[in-house]
Amino acid sequence: VIVPILDLRIKFQLAVASYPEFTVVIVLNIAGWVVGVGVDSVSDVLTLEAGSFRPTPEFASASFDTKYITGLASVDEQMLILLDIEKLMTGADMALVDSAVD
Repeated sequence: VIVPILDLRIKFQLAVASYPEFTVVIVLNIAGWVVGVGVDSVSDVLTLEAGSFRPTPEFASASFDTKYITGLASVDEQMLILLDIEKLMTGADMALVDSAVD
């Protein structure tokens, strides 16, 4: 099985990262498509109760876009930012996946 890998650094306009042999990839099922997302690291895998999320706060900075953030959660005094992966993967992104698979 070949799984297309998406680079969120490009989506978020971050500096390009190197991808060594042991790059961490999170495999997702989005709208029936299996895709991978390259990440810098994974420190833990958690199951969060739906009631433990807090709504996304309004940020005063116009340069900080919160449209991909579902909410916030706290675990062991660490704040987690929860991304809406389906909203993050736009139709254009999934069209690229579709063309890569064909």
